[in-house]
Amino acid sequence: MSRRTVIAALALTACLLLTACLGRPARVNDPRRNADATTVTLTIASNAIEGGKNSAIARWITDYVIPTFTARQRANGVTVHLKFQGSGADDGSYQQKQILQLRTGGGGDVLDIDGTDIGNFAQSWLIEPLAAVVGAETVAAWDGWSQIYPAVRQLEQFRGQDYGIPKGTDGRVLFYNRELFARAGLPTEWQPRSWDEILGAAAALAKLPGVTPMQLDGGTAMAETTTINGFLPLLAGAGALIHAEGKWQGNTAAMRAALGFYQRLVADKLIDPNLNLEAQGRDRSFAEFAAGRIGIYLESDYLWRSIISPSVGTNPMPERDTTIGYALIPAMRPGAGVDGKDVLTFSGGAVWLINPNTDYPQQAWSLLTFMSSAEAMIAYQREYLGSAQIMPRTDVNDALLASEPLMRYIATKALPHTYFRPAEAAYTRVSALIQQATADVISGGSPETAAATYARELAEIVGRDNVAED
Repeated sequence: MSRRTVIAALALTACLLLTACLGRPARVNDPRRNADATTVTLTIASNAIEGGKNSAIARWITDYVIPTFTARQRANGVTVHLKFQGSGADDGSYQQKQILQLRTGGGGDVLDIDGTDIGNFAQSWLIEPLAAVVGAETVAAWDGWSQIYPAVRQLEQFRGQDYGIPKGTDGRVLFYNRELFARAGLPTEWQPRSWDEILGAAAALAKLPGVTPMQLDGGTAMAETTTINGFLPLLAGAGALIHAEGKWQGNTAAMRAALGFYQRLVADKLIDPNLNLEAQGRDRSFAEFAAGRIGIYLESDYLWRSIISPSVGTNPMPERDTTIGYALIPAMRPGAGVDGKDVLTFSGGAVWLINPNTDYPQQAWSLLTFMSSAEAMIAYQREYLGSAQIMPRTDVNDALLASEPLMRYIATKALPHTYFRPAEAAYTRVSALIQQATADVISGGSPETAAATYARELAEIVGRDNVAED
């Protein structure tokens, strides 16, 4: 597909979210609506189904959340008929179903969406701030906020307002192969302080036969992985976020620097361009890293727990814990990152929301805060998930990650310095432009030309007045 065809397709999809296409739904906001009801019907909606997609979430909701919450409410004199509305659809189809249900007054009373969709849904009036749905004082009084990492609250916020509670998160680091580092004469305990130190280590690894020094996701075949795993951490390391203070990064020094890092990797033959440009490149890069043929890999904890896990990995590494090291992602040079940071990361994750159409906002808030409690999150991991994942609560991570050094490292060292993709309606289309810009550079184009083309097409999407240039 041509660049303009891709952009047009994304624009058509985005139209389903825009109020100009569908209009604002009629809704009466009353946080105290049915607050004293003694018989209540609530539904939890999630793209999860037992035995299929996100099976652990479905089992947790069915076997733990529903009976535990209903029993506690019964003890308080409230009969709750709590149902689970599960699904096993692909993410795009499920999102469209949510949009249509919210638009027409339906949907689960408590539901989850990806954090990147918060802005889309909010700007389309499909969801509303928690303060509007359940009351500002009620929201502020929840004691769980003090346990959620301040940086992770970016996930559920849009333009300064809380829309939900983070459901889970992750973080990106530089994974590296200690055995290859030792063979290349590099330290096996490694923490680069700049991009030059990363490139220096990659240059040393390049001397090893049969080894690709580094994998940094880029190009269109990698899709959104390019943006969050590759480009956005580099851009932040050069001192800029893709969207800040109402403007999108255009043809700026930070943009050119991030693209320039890709160019240096390609020019010095420190990456294999085919891994980024071919359709199955990501899967092949995972296999290459697990086989000890890639030295450095910028990835999320997904690589550690789902790809190279000795027990459940798709490309298991029996000696993972001793062979693979990890380091924080450095800024371009010390202090050059966003907010003057030396190190940083990017995170993703989903958010639990309350449907503004609910007939029982106070009871839905009780359900949401129960599901987001330390007790419930610990039960989810220990009894249903079967493996450790990074959660948004510090007390949960303290309880569960003591024997998981990589997860604990990300939770304690990386999350305090994390950023999230902007929850703006235009983000998906902007991300497609970023992917194309990195593909242009990986294919031999210059960072200057790629940045100029990107900025010109960005202005067509968001308007020239909303693009930062220098």
